[in-house]
Order: sequence, then C-alpha cells, then structure tokens
Amino acid sequence: MYDYHHLDHAKKQSRSKKTLWITLSLTLFFTIVEVIGGLLSNSLALLSDSAHMISDVLALGLSMVAIYMATRQPNAKYTFGFLRFEIIASFLNGLALAIISIGICIEGIRRFMNPEPIDLKLMLIIASIGLTVNLVLTLVLSRSMKEEENLNVKSALWHFIGDLLSSIGVIVSAVLIYYTGLLWFDPIISIVIGGIIFTGGAKIIKESYLVLMESVPERFDLDEIRAAIAAVEGVEDVHEMHLWAVSSDHYSLTAHVFIDDSIQPFCIILAINETLKNKYGIEHTTIQMEHAGIHPHGEYGKQFMLAKEQKQTRSIGPVF
Repeated sequence: MYDYHHLDHAKKQSRSKKTLWITLSLTLFFTIVEVIGGLLSNSLALLSDSAHMISDVLALGLSMVAIYMATRQPNAKYTFGFLRFEIIASFLNGLALAIISIGICIEGIRRFMNPEPIDLKLMLIIASIGLTVNLVLTLVLSRSMKEEENLNVKSALWHFIGDLLSSIGVIVSAVLIYYTGLLWFDPIISIVIGGIIFTGGAKIIKESYLVLMESVPERFDLDEIRAAIAAVEGVEDVHEMHLWAVSSDHYSLTAHVFIDDSIQPFCIILAINETLKNKYGIEHTTIQMEHAGIHPHGEYGKQFMLAKEQKQTRSIGPVF
C-alpha cells in the first residue's frame, strides 16, 4: 500500500464471492436448457424468462468482476480503492433489467395481437425445473445478503426474484392455456412478468444512482448528525458538511467546525470522531478546525462573529 489508511478501502467479501460463483454456474447451465426449451416449445413466457436468465449470466459476470475489483488496494490514482465499481456494476445490472423488461412487454403485445401455437408439455417441464433452480438460488443469495451487505448481491437477488416469479408465471400460463385453450394467457403473463422485472431494475437503478451522485445515504439524518457534532464540547458551529457512501456499508463524512480557542483542538477532534463512530457507525471522517476571524467565510463568518460577540457581551453584563 502506497499510503497509510486507518480504514481498509478494500473488501474481502469471501461469502459473496462464493455465493456468486455457485449462482453463476447454475444459472449458466439452466439458461442453456431454457433457451432450447423456449425455442422448441415456442412459448413467449418461457423465452422471456430465458432472456432474463441471459441477463442474469451477464449481470453475475459483472458482479464477479466488481467483487474482485473491490479486493484491490488503493493506489496513488485510486485513493478510495476500487469499491465504487460495485455501484457501477449494480447500476448496469439494474439498467439491463429495465431494458429487458421493456423488450418482453413489446413482444408480449405483439404476441397478444397474433397468438402462436405452444408446446404446453415441454413448456411446463422446463418451467418446473426453472422454478426449482430459481428458488434455490434466491435462498442462497438471501442468506448471503444477511452476512455481507453488498449492492451487487442485492441486484443479483432482484434478478432471481424476477426469475422465480417468471417461472411461476410460466407454469400458471401453461395450466390456464391447457384448460381454456386461450393462447393469449402466455403474452399477458409475460407482460406481467416484465412489469415485475422492471420494478426490480428501477429499484436497483435508483439505489446505485443515489450512491453515484454522492447523496446522503437514506439511513442517516444529516441535521441530526450536525446537531450531534455541535453538541460536542468546544464546537461552536458546524458547516460545509458532506456525507456520502463510497460503496455499500462504506461511508465518509467531512465537516468544517468553528471551535472554542480555550479547548485543545485535538481533544475536540477525538470527541467528534468518537461521537460519529459510536452513534452512527461512521469511521471515515475528515474534520477541519477553523476560526471565523481568520478563515474567510464571507457573510456567514461575519454573522457568526457578530452573534458570538453579542453572546459574550450578554454573559459579561452591563458595565457601570
């Protein structure tokens, strides 16, 4: 490591790595089976599910790259390491989900207008296998999420929740067509599946977008944290405060504070850092100590100094 960091800017993620390898292997195998089955049976519901499975393979591959990138240590160019690649991968995964769902809906409308014959037996067999595989993979990813917070695994989980619902939808579609003879059940259920997939993709896009835009993570209240810092003995004002996530479960905070000259600055910094760590779990912080009369703060600094002088005058009282 070229420089000292009191926090590690890399992730081991051994559980997530193992989970994704297992998931990728099983998904790749079943994707091949489902594509062949969808083409032979001529089922749009099955083909839409296989298209989603293809996106799963690509998404899982991207997630694996992200996990390996996240294990790399920071260097002189990438001082935060490569943790942010996890968020970029999640954003691309979410985008893939949204695009595929739109394609499924468009094809569903076309098939609804012009129904095509379907091999129900083959459709049902493939869908039943898919249901079993997707159920197992959803459970595996859910357990991994409980052990390690990772937006990549979360995006993969949404892929397989969509797959699980798709498999259920295909089975329901096959049963309804068998008993009613109405072929339009196949495209209708495909459109419903597409809507569910789009919802999951939109959720992942939103979460990763907020991280990429360095917005304040939803779990934190910036005003509450500002008040907690201001309550530390020796802190007179808190401003220029920023709080963002570099990656999932990896937060950074910076703030400028005006301090009481009579208190040792290092003691104030220590107290602020302890407050942030113990109350909010924020350990990567940069606190800049300032004096309003020395550091240029324009009108803000003038108003602060004026208020401080008035407060001191009131505390001294009238002089006779």
